Amino acid sequence: MHQFSYVGNKLHCEGVDLAEVAALHGSPTYVYSAATIADNYRRLAASLSGLDLRICYANKANSNLAVLRHFANLGAAFDLVSAGELQRVVAAGGRAQDSVFAGVGKTEAEIKMALEAGVYGFHVESEPELERINHVAGRLGMRAPIAIRINPDVDAKTHAKITTGKSENKFGIPLKVAAAAYAAAAKLPHLEIRGVQMHIGSQLTTVAPFVEAVKKVLPFVLELKATYGIQYFSVGGGIGIVYEDALASGAQAWWDGKAEGERPLTPEVYGATLQPLLAPLGLKILLEPGRFLVGNAGVLVSRVEYLKRGSGRNFIILDAAMNDLVRPAMYEAYHEIVPLARDSARPALVADIVGPVCESGDCFAKARTLQEVREGEFVAFMSAGAYGYTMASRYNTRALPAEVLVSGNRFELVNTRESFEAMVASERIPSFLKS
Repeated sequence: MHQFSYVGNKLHCEGVDLAEVAALHGSPTYVYSAATIADNYRRLAASLSGLDLRICYANKANSNLAVLRHFANLGAAFDLVSAGELQRVVAAGGRAQDSVFAGVGKTEAEIKMALEAGVYGFHVESEPELERINHVAGRLGMRAPIAIRINPDVDAKTHAKITTGKSENKFGIPLKVAAAAYAAAAKLPHLEIRGVQMHIGSQLTTVAPFVEAVKKVLPFVLELKATYGIQYFSVGGGIGIVYEDALASGAQAWWDGKAEGERPLTPEVYGATLQPLLAPLGLKILLEPGRFLVGNAGVLVSRVEYLKRGSGRNFIILDAAMNDLVRPAMYEAYHEIVPLARDSARPALVADIVGPVCESGDCFAKARTLQEVREGEFVAFMSAGAYGYTMASRYNTRALPAEVLVSGNRFELVNTRESFEAMVASERIPSFLKS
């Protein structure tokens, strides 16, 4: 469910006409719904309300400071994978001491920063990392709280580039050698064994892979509780969202019209299925969702620059490009694309929807049908709140887009469109090239 819908023929985010946002702040611009974020967070928390639950929002999905403050106000902790993400959380007023630090390549500087910030736990990905964390903690005269990430070798049945729980993936320690890794950690004087973690992938659309992974790891979790007195079990994130028919999915009638087997995975189904497995553990349960919380809470607004009618193929050329939203080029991802102003009198148009970057891969959709759009009109990419801005680049020396947050009938710019001066502020021409 989300807060994007047509009011009359104008696409709105909550109580705001997106055409007003485009008129004031231009395009490309990401627009986020505060109400949708809050609703997603509260539904997920309620679905596991009987547990000692901590939701650690996965920063990498959308790390705008306003979004992070919103999550902090909702009571969320954070899942961090870099020093920069930790600094963002602190700058936004988030609680580092309730948050976890993950990632397969933690540097000594990142470990030091996280220890000094008092993070709740390091999610350790390898035996060499245990040694590094122990070394840094010893240098600081501290003990570092750790949880080893278990790779359960479960197929999440998601895109190959976002699956993380198979044995061939770079993530975690195989379950069959995890006991030895914990025994090694217990011998290191500057480590405190605090928990255990797993995460099998992103954009999962059924609950079955979660159940398989949890059941596979549960006996080991109980063994760790008995041996080391662990405090928590993190089951990661991964709940998927609706990308196709994304606009309609915001309406209750859409959900009611779907047969049980056709409905996307909901937090209610997720919670009802996993709670009976997790409750008997008597441990704090951590979740690390990202896409589920923010994905359908954002759109990317873009201007139509040209309608190019070719021989047997039409092209809608936008001002947004693969540098603004890379998911279609990188993952062959689908985003529904809709006009900000719909007009039933317009004929349907079949076209490739593309950006201006000098790459054939700068294509958002092929042979997509939508109403005929004209130069200067605007469209919105639905379900663009996750892995949109955070993966944006300056390719072709294109400025990073603006970001706007909506709450009710109010909206504010929360990230100014990048200027050329800001883009090159840290660059220098060396003296030997100036003569």
